[in-house]
Amino acid sequence: MSDQVKTNHKTTAKERPFARAIQTLRNVGLRPTRQRMALAKILFDGANRHVTADSLHEEIDKANITISRATIYNTLHQFTDVGLLREVVVDSGRTYFDTNVTDHHHYFLEEEGCLQDIPDGALTIGLLPEVPPGKKFSRVEVIIHVAKDS
Repeated sequence: MSDQVKTNHKTTAKERPFARAIQTLRNVGLRPTRQRMALAKILFDGANRHVTADSLHEEIDKANITISRATIYNTLHQFTDVGLLREVVVDSGRTYFDTNVTDHHHYFLEEEGCLQDIPDGALTIGLLPEVPPGKKFSRVEVIIHVAKDS
């Protein structure tokens, strides 16, 4: 009887489509609101990716989900603050959010306007300047801008 009860009460990810998003948010101390769950599901239920607030807003619209740009922007920054995303500033007018939060570097493909991860081990950083007194390096981040070869 107990085996039958266990079998009947099992839940799977297919039965609970937001289970992973809810757990991800709770693990970092964020309340799983409807907007956060929708954004977490889109951002984290798949391969690592780079998004902007605008590209995410377009994706949300195509999925017939109503979330304001301001809420998307605020949520991206909340996710960054708790370590779920990494903010990558390409220039003063272009910020991307990366779901891969490990230390790694990027190509910025200028023609396409997108980021691409540089494979591990493809970039070696040699001599670094001295750190100001009382400071230490926290991270070295390289973004290589790539233009069309004409």
